[in-house]
Amino acid sequence: MRVKTELQYAMLEDLYLDARNPRLGRHQKGASLSQKEILEIMGKWDLDELAISYLENGFWRHEALLVVKEELDGEQRFVVVAGNRRVAALIYLRQAISGEEIFKEWGPLVENKSIPEKLFEKIPYIQIHSRQEVESFQAFHHDVTGIKQWFPAQKSEYIAKLIDEQGMSYEDVRRMIGSDISRVRYHYISYRLFLQMDDVLEDFSAADAEFRFITMSLSIQTLGVQKYLDLDIFAEPDDAKTPVPKHRLGALANFARWLFGTQQHPPLLIGSRNADDFGRLLENSQAVQYLENNKHARFDVAWQLAYGNEEIIRLIGEAHNKIAISLSHIHHYKDSPEVQRAVEKLAINSKELLSQFPSIRAEFLEDN
Repeated sequence: MRVKTELQYAMLEDLYLDARNPRLGRHQKGASLSQKEILEIMGKWDLDELAISYLENGFWRHEALLVVKEELDGEQRFVVVAGNRRVAALIYLRQAISGEEIFKEWGPLVENKSIPEKLFEKIPYIQIHSRQEVESFQAFHHDVTGIKQWFPAQKSEYIAKLIDEQGMSYEDVRRMIGSDISRVRYHYISYRLFLQMDDVLEDFSAADAEFRFITMSLSIQTLGVQKYLDLDIFAEPDDAKTPVPKHRLGALANFARWLFGTQQHPPLLIGSRNADDFGRLLENSQAVQYLENNKHARFDVAWQLAYGNEEIIRLIGEAHNKIAISLSHIHHYKDSPEVQRAVEKLAINSKELLSQFPSIRAEFLEDN
């Protein structure tokens, strides 16, 4: 059957999440799931990155949803068979804008942000005749619109197939898709690492973890992750098929647990924004020891162990700079009751600070 490519638009409330979406998990997908239940499951995925993109760029036409018209709750409705993450992100985004309490990170995400015009009223979609047409349409869509518009996991998977199944080199792929060779290599190694975790880790679910793929991809660019996994990001395809060597498979299990979480424990990272800091943590032996030995490890505690000293120095340095600025003007405000109270509070805190450093306190008092 010929695939139709006519672009249409729908309001968010006219689009329905797919209860048969295989990414919901083998034990959860099914027609009996309500829209609320599907949304709650998807709420555990990384949707905030999509929401940020929508706030900055709107909903691009090349990201059009694929929908089929099916009976749902006794009526013919538009069911999204490709693009459920995008719809879920829009639903949560609209809830956050309306002030509903969903996830704590969504409040700051929408605070003081302007909403693109008709973001929730004009969502691009393409209606297909049946679910069987999805694969053929996606092949058409990718060939026409280009690989640069895919999500990271899709792009990396496609590159891996070109290399593994068609025997292409990094240079062959680079010429084919119009990218640079370092990006091709990066996508290939990212996807092979993802497959390696799926192969060797018993409690790893690729279907669940796919939605945090970008977090993993960003993290392996850091020196800390590369050293921790003994990962060679310059490896040629033959060597990169199993990116992490056997002697570091225990480290790989830790890495997967920290990034993707388990059924018992949430992931260490909330989203991709902490990927660089995560890499820095793995450069610090004290933080690594804490993370490896504590199943309930927290990112903020690990960071404090690793770099708390730097943070204290920064805070004290900022206080010093602000006091120095104040000293150049303070003589104009010596009679101000408000300034006097502020100086009194500063004196109390300074006295307490000095009590933590007896030698400095003794030297300071001796000089004065």
